Amino acid sequence: MKKLFTFLLLTTALRVSAQNELARPLPFLDKITDFCGFTCYEGRFEGRAAKIVVPHGEPAAGKPWVWRARFWGHEPQADSVLLTRGFHVVYCDVAEMFANEKCLGIWDRFYKALRSAGFAQKAAMFGFSRGGFYVYRWAARYPERVACVYADAPVLDIRSWPLGEGAGPGDAKTWQTFLNDFGYTSEKAAKRFRGNPVDLVAEIVRGKYPMLHVCGEADEVVPMAENTDIFEQKIKARGGNIRVIRKPGVGHHPHSLKDPTEIVTFVMSACQ
Repeated sequence: MKKLFTFLLLTTALRVSAQNELARPLPFLDKITDFCGFTCYEGRFEGRAAKIVVPHGEPAAGKPWVWRARFWGHEPQADSVLLTRGFHVVYCDVAEMFANEKCLGIWDRFYKALRSAGFAQKAAMFGFSRGGFYVYRWAARYPERVACVYADAPVLDIRSWPLGEGAGPGDAKTWQTFLNDFGYTSEKAAKRFRGNPVDLVAEIVRGKYPMLHVCGEADEVVPMAENTDIFEQKIKARGGNIRVIRKPGVGHHPHSLKDPTEIVTFVMSACQ
């Protein structure tokens, strides 16, 4: 009983210490929740939901972190293991803004707030599905802030999804959201959009950070042939560092890998 009491006191002390550490430079964090057994601090940043999960005990040297672009908490295998290795995992909800100028502005200020709290200059960017679109537009704008990119079944060309101009079904409602986000009044004008990751390869490779894609070869929503395959070819043609893990017979879901070892190894190597 005495050992249990001591353990509870120590756990509480660590939680309070972590909260105080974050609350001083990040006063918008005002609630404590749980994320896969780890302490998660939540709040509102410029009216958007914000979350920061802290590792048990001391963070790894340099305070490395994972930045989840979209779909918080989905397939958290790699996040959970990295938390055990001293990483923080963070999120700032900018759905559904398709990484337009307003979105990038919010993220820029959020990033600067995290830097004021001692987070590493470069983050490991995680982009699932349309989150890949967000991650790469951010990486093209701020290559010096990116340690690596892990993109899972990523959307890399809006003409593929949500427009559905190719083999996939698209999504009419989300396509209209994209038009609104970028101020397009006609579909014809929107089709000339050249801010897709597949269009920004020159800016992306400038960062010299490694990229890892995990994709289902039978992805019916975001076909590889229209997204990762084209992107991979262009990145390699410019000398970029990209690796693609292809899952035979797998569609858009399930995301990630059941065993996240390869993802974790990739991130830790990039963040050393």
